Amino acid sequence: MQRREFIKSSTAAVTTTAVSYNKILGANDRVRIGLIGCGGRGTQVANLMRKVPNVEYNALCDVFLPNAEGAKRWAGNDARTFQDFRKVLDLKDVDAVHLAPPDHWHAIPSVMACAAGKDVYVEKPLAYTIKEGRAIVEAARKYNRVVQTGMQHRSAPHYREVQDIIQSGKIGEVRFVRVWNYSNLTPYGIGKTPDEPVPDGLDWDLYCGPAPKVPYNRLRHLRNYRWFRAFAGGTITDFGTHRFDTVHQVMGKDAPKTITATGGRFSNQDMGEMPDVMQVTYEYPGFVMSYEALNINGMGMGVRSAGLNYYGARGSVDRPNGEAYHGTNGTILCDRIGYEVFPEPAPVRRRDGTQDMNNPIEGFRTEAKRVQGRDTTDLHCANFIECIRSRKAPIAEPEIGHRSTTIAHLGNIAFKTGKRLVWDGKKEDFVNQPEASKLLSRKARKPWDLI
Repeated sequence: MQRREFIKSSTAAVTTTAVSYNKILGANDRVRIGLIGCGGRGTQVANLMRKVPNVEYNALCDVFLPNAEGAKRWAGNDARTFQDFRKVLDLKDVDAVHLAPPDHWHAIPSVMACAAGKDVYVEKPLAYTIKEGRAIVEAARKYNRVVQTGMQHRSAPHYREVQDIIQSGKIGEVRFVRVWNYSNLTPYGIGKTPDEPVPDGLDWDLYCGPAPKVPYNRLRHLRNYRWFRAFAGGTITDFGTHRFDTVHQVMGKDAPKTITATGGRFSNQDMGEMPDVMQVTYEYPGFVMSYEALNINGMGMGVRSAGLNYYGARGSVDRPNGEAYHGTNGTILCDRIGYEVFPEPAPVRRRDGTQDMNNPIEGFRTEAKRVQGRDTTDLHCANFIECIRSRKAPIAEPEIGHRSTTIAHLGNIAFKTGKRLVWDGKKEDFVNQPEASKLLSRKARKPWDLI
């Protein structure tokens, strides 16, 4: 499809659906959703979305048609199946789309869905590049659509408690935040396999879409796509984005001033292209954040308390994912399903006015606390449906998702350039660093060069 025809078809979709959808749905009105990307994550979230009263999935789309057909097991035989997402956007009886394709396919369907009068739930990371993310924000505003990004930490009550504790000053001044995602992919990694013919039912050209057209390889498809630069950004965009969003929520800042990164793909000698060791330092106004992505060891922070569950833990002492907020009065360690406050010993002053570091502990500067939470993707889904009906802004509107996803992209850009980058958050550009500025977007393959 030529660019002119592509835009023409998008405009037609707007005229057929946007006008009729401007009404506010009542609490009892059925919300009809089209799922674009029927893999594991899409299906998992869809089944949570369907638990909200009066919600149904009436269209299922995947470039790998067997995925879409298989989704009928839970959506019902009346749900229609497609390979091309544009056909879902043309349906008048679809109110919203749920986007769960690979990362490089988040932005274009999101923008087109907004133009077609559909509300959007889009998985993280919001977009493949920083400029694509900004395009989604602008489309949501232009067409007055409800767009929820898959940052489900925003719906977690225990993270709001962490926010209150830190912003109230209970753990003192927080000047250092550590964020980590650990896993052990050794010795197998994602493996190696030769290119092969495209399997039946897969539109490989459409799968590649705006990315360069490469030969079909099963490792570039489905769950392993995150390790290939053409389709995603590795651990930092996959898991780091969630945690950056939490740091922004908790600390009240959403743009760093400088970024440096180091690492490499050292131990996993497979087909993956992203680093298996990565460390990024972000200087924010008033604090420093250190991010660690490690795929050769699963220990992580390794601080565990008896009786609590920890997100992603596999061993007896590991803590593979989380954030640590180091304050002058105490430290908060938290993850998706809980948090703990570890107090600092009470200060003792020597006669000369200096801090005595060797005195016996006689008290603490704040109170210890342990809270067990849970994954709240179901609450996140419910918030999306509620906002479709009320037309209120969702809890993770696209500006929030964009700001958090940007942090992951900045880390990858710093890693790729090997430079200390200076970031202007208002302009969303680097300061006098044209090599890095070129990586804010990418030249998409025609006819998908639209953003």
